[in-house]
Amino acid sequence: MTQPPQPEFLQPPVRIDGPITLADADPGWAAQYARQEERIRAALGSPAVRVEHVGSTSVPGLAAKPIIDILLLVMDSADEAAYLPDLEAAGYQLQFREPEWYEHRFLRDSGVQVHVFSVGAAEGERMLLFRDVL
Repeated sequence: MTQPPQPEFLQPPVRIDGPITLADADPGWAAQYARQEERIRAALGSPAVRVEHVGSTSVPGLAAKPIIDILLLVMDSADEAAYLPDLEAAGYQLQFREPEWYEHRFLRDSGVQVHVFSVGAAEGERMLLFRDVL
């Protein structure tokens, strides 16, 4: 049987063996996201087609892991030269790329995770729909 494609890890994956601790909903998460959105838009300008707060911290009143998840839509996430150097200069670190899964790129900074997809990628739309349903 053929194994599914694996992401190309640039940093060793962090193994999480224990329970995940949820924090009570924090109204400050929205402000944290707003600062990150401003940081991303300042770094990228027009290549940042859409920047959205996703994940459990984006849902008011919901307990969550206190990590801000951000969806960044660019014209072509496979064209890393168009956005990655600027994001890295702003302090985000590329953790892995998944070319076989909607050309997903995953970056991190302290307390922040950025998921990069191309405009129109089905997974980006699913992330937004999941947030909106919650």
